[in-house]
Parts: sequence; C-alpha cells; structure tokens
Amino acid sequence: MTDVIAPARSLFAGLKAQAPDPLLSLIALYKNDPRAQKLDLGVGVYRDATGDTPVFGAMKAAERVLLETQATKAYLGPEGDFGFLDAITPVVFGKGRAGEGLFAVQTPGGTGALRLAAELANAGTPGAKIWMGTPSWPIHAPIFRQAGMVVETFRYFDPATQRICFDEMMAALARVEAGDVVLLHGACHNPTGADLSLAQWGEVAALLNARGAVPLIDLAYQGLGAGLDEDAAGMRLVMEASESAIVAYSCDKNFGLYRERTGALFVRARGHEDVVRSNILQLARCAWSMPPDHGAAAVRVILEDAALTAQWRAELDAMRTRLNQVRAALAEADPRLEPLRDQHGLFALLPLSQAQVEAMRRDHAVYMAGSGRINIAGLKADTVQPFVQALDACLKGAA
Repeated sequence: MTDVIAPARSLFAGLKAQAPDPLLSLIALYKNDPRAQKLDLGVGVYRDATGDTPVFGAMKAAERVLLETQATKAYLGPEGDFGFLDAITPVVFGKGRAGEGLFAVQTPGGTGALRLAAELANAGTPGAKIWMGTPSWPIHAPIFRQAGMVVETFRYFDPATQRICFDEMMAALARVEAGDVVLLHGACHNPTGADLSLAQWGEVAALLNARGAVPLIDLAYQGLGAGLDEDAAGMRLVMEASESAIVAYSCDKNFGLYRERTGALFVRARGHEDVVRSNILQLARCAWSMPPDHGAAAVRVILEDAALTAQWRAELDAMRTRLNQVRAALAEADPRLEPLRDQHGLFALLPLSQAQVEAMRRDHAVYMAGSGRINIAGLKADTVQPFVQALDACLKGAA
C-alpha cells in the first residue's frame, strides 16, 4: 500500500495581484519622457527654485556633530530617542495645556505613527470606527482598514468650487458615537491645501468633545503653511478640549528627512495611561522593534542647539515663502486659480477628470496625480505661465 501524498498547495495561492501605486508609476513615466519642457507635479516632496530637494544646512551641520560625537550604534528602546521626543514635543504642542498628559514614542515616519495609532485603536475596540473626510491622502483608508478599523467617510472639499464642505463635515461629525475616532489633517491638507479656519477648528473641537470622539490628528507639514505655531494652532485647540486624543507627527517634510523615516506618535488617554502605554510599546515592538535612529538623533541635535534651531527655522521659512510665492503667481496668472492663494502647503486639487489629467500629460508633458492633485513645489517662476496655458487649453477642450 502506497502512501497518499496530498497535492502541493502554494502558501501564496490566495493572493491577488495588486495594482501598482499610481504615483510611483508616474515617476517612471516622467523619467522616460524625452520632452525638455516636461513638468513633474506628482510626487509630494518639496523642491526648491532649481528643482532639487535639498538637505537642510542645519541638518548637514547636525549630521557632522553626530559623525564626531556619536559613540555607539547600539539599540535604543522601543520608545526611541527620548531626547528627540523631549525636544520635538514643545515644537508640536507649544507651552500650553495641549501637551499635558501625553505619552510619546518615536516612529518610522508619520506613516508608522498612523499605523501604530490604528493598531492601538483596534486593540482597544476591535472593529473600531474611524471617520475621515474625502478626498484624503490615498494611503489613509488602507492603513486603517488593514489594521481592522471600519472607515466611514464624509465630503470635506469640493474641487469645483475650491471650498471646504464645512456644513457637511459638521453634520457627519454630529453622528459620531463615543469612542469613535475622527481623522483630522493638522495643516496643509493633503491633497487639497484647504485648511480649516481657527474658528472652524474651535467648532470641531467642541463637537468632538461633546460626542466623546477621539481625534486622530495627522500633522505632517507643520511649518509649511503659515508658520510653526500657526500650523499647529487648530490641533492645539482640539487637544485642549479632549480627554483622549492622538497625534501622528512627521519630520519628513519640515526637516527634509524623507528617506530617514522620522516621526512620532503622541497619545493622551486619561484614566488609561498605564495600559495604553504598555500596549503602544508592545505593538511597536512587534511592528519594528526599535525605530530608526539617525533622523531623530539629527533633529535632537538641531533642537538642542539654539544656533542650529535658528538656522533650521530660517530654512523652513524660506521653503514656506517659496510655496506661497508660487501660489500667488498661479492666482495672478489665472483668476480660476485665485483660491490657491489662500490654501497652504505643497498641494492643490484641481477640478480635472482622469481624461483631462491624461491629456495634460500626453499633450503638454504635465505630470500630476490622477485625482488632479498637483505639487505646487514642482513649479518655478518660468514654468507657471506654461502650466497655466496648458491647463487653460485642457479645460477648454482644446487639449
């Protein structure tokens, strides 16, 4: 009698092919386009007036300090660099009540902070509900769903009118239940550039507090909008009004640390501090064990040195000034783009169809996300007018 051998089954048989990331695909398309006048308004990184994404001078100086003084590459704990956390906390929260009662951990970028927040929420309440406005950063919803959360959406912004749908937002938030999580963009909204006014932030803070909801504030662009304190002002209002709150923070943009993956998660959980802290550390330990050190250590060096802090702030101010100058130039070049003047940060969302986006790429060598999102920093003084002319032709159907 022979043994029966079960047919081999691949471990990966149940996987389904995933569509390539459209923005990453755009990089290859742009690179392979031979046209000299091509414009890259797709991937969301800052570019200076020469088209480069520079390393901050303050960051170079901090890295030289680390080169000369860092004595070990031994592991840090799962919390990360305590000096970094101590130094970045007052930058984020200021000196008021907003920063009280927080537990902080270093994370691999703002994305790592968001995923850790989602894992924590789902561990506390399996299938926890999170409310988010649309449009939003395309990876937001997948992060939350993969962590087991249930995503509810409401309309935040109307590209056709370039206005925030604040009444719709407030009507949706009036339906949230105690313990639900509400995602808010702290500043420089991605992909629209349209931020709440301070008065609107106050209304949101009061409503979330009354409903017993937990705000999750994604603050990835502090300093690129109106200023470091100005860009955090709305978040601080919400934090001051909330017993429980979460902030996912990124240093990637405002310190130019894209590839170093430097971020932090801040959690306030009054009445549950010890159990929340232990769960955050366990989740982080299982996800990445210890966070990467270099970027956080360099930020710490900058923020612990008054001269380097001043240099960093001046460089950040220059970035913000350039972005605002491009916005003003776009508004002056075409009245239809006037709303972009008062928006903030790297992005704007144009009312373009997928076909029009493809026409901009095909006929005018203008590369942007399929949603119509453009990276303002991809434009320069001498390319604003050609871009506006291409956009006008496209909107008129002459593309």
